[in-house]
Amino acid sequence: MSTPAVVALATIALVGLASAIIGSIGVRVARTTSDFLVASRTVGPAANASAISGEYLSAASFLGIAGLILREGLDALWYPIAFTVGYLALLLFVAAPLRRSGAYTVPDFAEARLESPRLRRLCTVFVLIIGWLYLLPQLQGAGLSLTTLTSLPSWTGVAGAGVVVVLTVIGGGMRSITFVQAFQYWIKLTALLVPALVVGSLFLSDSHTFDRPASPQFPAATTVDIRTDVVLEVAAPVTFSARGEIDGRTVDGPVRWESGEHVVRAGSELRFEAGTGVPNVAGTPATDQDWLQPMSGTGPDQLLEIYSILIAGFLGTMGLPHVLVRFYTNPDGRAARRTTVVVLGMIGGFYLLVTLLGALSRLYTPQLLVSGQTDAAVLLIPSGALGNGWAGWLLGGLVAAGAAAAFLSTSSGLVVSLAGVLFTDVLTGRFRDFRLAAVISSIIPIALALAVTRLDFALTVPLVFAVAASTFCPLLVLGIWWRGLTATGAIAGVLVGGGLSAIAVGVSLFAVLPPGLLGVLLYRPAAATVPAAFLTMILVSRWTRSQVPVDVDRTMLRLHAPERLGLGTDRLEQPRADR
Repeated sequence: MSTPAVVALATIALVGLASAIIGSIGVRVARTTSDFLVASRTVGPAANASAISGEYLSAASFLGIAGLILREGLDALWYPIAFTVGYLALLLFVAAPLRRSGAYTVPDFAEARLESPRLRRLCTVFVLIIGWLYLLPQLQGAGLSLTTLTSLPSWTGVAGAGVVVVLTVIGGGMRSITFVQAFQYWIKLTALLVPALVVGSLFLSDSHTFDRPASPQFPAATTVDIRTDVVLEVAAPVTFSARGEIDGRTVDGPVRWESGEHVVRAGSELRFEAGTGVPNVAGTPATDQDWLQPMSGTGPDQLLEIYSILIAGFLGTMGLPHVLVRFYTNPDGRAARRTTVVVLGMIGGFYLLVTLLGALSRLYTPQLLVSGQTDAAVLLIPSGALGNGWAGWLLGGLVAAGAAAAFLSTSSGLVVSLAGVLFTDVLTGRFRDFRLAAVISSIIPIALALAVTRLDFALTVPLVFAVAASTFCPLLVLGIWWRGLTATGAIAGVLVGGGLSAIAVGVSLFAVLPPGLLGVLLYRPAAATVPAAFLTMILVSRWTRSQVPVDVDRTMLRLHAPERLGLGTDRLEQPRADR
């Protein structure tokens, strides 16, 4: 194994070891059901904000956003904007009332508000669907990181991350992972800040520029292995050497491409000399000037896609179960609001650094535009900028540590939220049932991550946000702010929004999308599914207004009255339980 691989593997192992040691602190103090599910609601705003940021900023954020910036340019900025302002929606509409509800999980809140076991069971199903869909790219991010940095098979990263996450969760539950996720946020931030400063200083000291009317160029002789069939596009003629099947014929030697699109089959090898123009995946900006221009993508429906991305990010954040469960850990609603304000600053700074590295990667890792593996941009930019020396190895090791923290922190949050739902709704019993629930919550996504070809973060994560925005967002917003919501209306809305978005997810992941408006709505369904869910809940609730709970006014008062009035109650408290 090469020296860079050893350094990367060592830093990943150190992050895992440090996480286990810090998590052991929570193990010693976790004794009650409340400790395991919501850390006994004693987490202060600063610690909770660090833990929430560590949990929310997943492998998709750490790796995927930079890859999107590298590939799509200015238009990709809508993703971090949407993911950040989603916490503004949480602050305005959900954070404090959700904490005052006294619930432990989203299904628990649904039953407390609308007194419907059927709605609770339906919410449980969608918590599992959303959680498993979101766990899949996190685990695959672990596999991508290990393969890219160490050349080990991807299954080792998936299996290793799964084992560490399960052990952390079953050891101390929410109490344990709160400490771990707070630590992992600062690891991630450092792993972005230091490379951004180092690579940014290199950019300022040389002659690189982004405003050229040409494609980026390879800074050194580069060999690109094509792992999947790809259609590449060149803005100007390029000459290179290749071995494999290109444009329908087998070649082994010099190749000249004229402007336009060219098909390269998996298994081909392309060799470019320094200064050669970089081909791009078809449909992405081919020149630097196009890359810097808004609305540079192809197709008349791009504006609809942007609106759908914003809707999914803005409203989907408040529907992610592992994010919502964090607000149950605050002492009160005021602390929940303060936590959300701090989180906005933390994740905003994180996304600024990711955006900067994504832009710089266009100069230092342009080969990823050819292979299509743009999710690896942050992982490879240290070696691309600093070369094959100790400085590049050490900086690459730091980035590897940040990547490990990214997929571990989000995965552990997802597992504890899924285990909490299974524990309270399916396996009600002693602590051993919580631990069994944690194992069950992990087995299915680990198996899928091992079996399914790695999916592009840019595809899977916005689809998860779309499902969350189409199900739990309408339920929470209307449940908190509209007394006229009924259980039948809520069930109908969740089924309509969840069903439509689930169909879109299935088609997008496993079928070729049709061109035009239908293809855009399947690829980014939130613009259609979220209004459909809201409208269904409102209309059906109007038709079934006689089913409004008789104590709705008392429930609404508890959600919105300040805690000092003493109206709030926690729905589940067990002073001690057998371990």
